[in-house]
Amino acid sequence: MEIINALGRRKTAVARVYLKPGKGGIIVNKRDVKEYFPTLMLQSAVMRPFKVLSVDGQYDVVVNVDGGGITGQAEAISLGISRALVKLNAESKPALRAEGLMTRDARMVERKKFGQKKARKKFQFSKR
Repeated sequence: MEIINALGRRKTAVARVYLKPGKGGIIVNKRDVKEYFPTLMLQSAVMRPFKVLSVDGQYDVVVNVDGGGITGQAEAISLGISRALVKLNAESKPALRAEGLMTRDARMVERKKFGQKKARKKFQFSKR
């Protein structure tokens, strides 16, 4: 039994995904996916690659995810799972790409500039 591993990133979150044939269990940081991601929206984001290819319940997934917030982590896991499924079967790539699951979202937080309150927000200007 071969274990396929892939990497998924989003913002500052990095997800290392290990995929193997099984019963459909997903373990995130040694916890169940439903426990780690309590909201249904985040759970569905993680499961989306399986739903698109209609292979849910056929693979066991173990994920180590680090950094970022929970939404970034969920999307990083989704990308990692998509990449692992493509390593397993190259014909599934066009279907995943059509759903936007193969694209690394390159948007990052803009850095704060000195002399300003945030990245773009300035301190209040006073003429006198």
